[in-house]
Amino acid sequence: MAGFRLTKPYTMSKEEVRKAARGLASELERDHGVRARWEGDTVRISGAGVNGQMSFHDGVIDVSVRLGLLASMFESVLRSEVKRYLDTHVT
Repeated sequence: MAGFRLTKPYTMSKEEVRKAARGLASELERDHGVRARWEGDTVRISGAGVNGQMSFHDGVIDVSVRLGLLASMFESVLRSEVKRYLDTHVT
């Protein structure tokens, strides 16, 4: 199984990080057809060939994604999209 992990430190408030994380989850739902489910400060993302989670704690946002065989063809695109979003919305 292919996948990736991205981490990014943040200094913004937890409420602002949660808002940014909600925006990323919504964008992934809209653009990639995944479902997002919140559990405290963690959002679990699942869809056809995609499972992952995004959490934020101790000043770090952590994104881990596992991709099935077909979805793995889009690993670099998905990784770039998530990284771009975090770089733009998380400080």
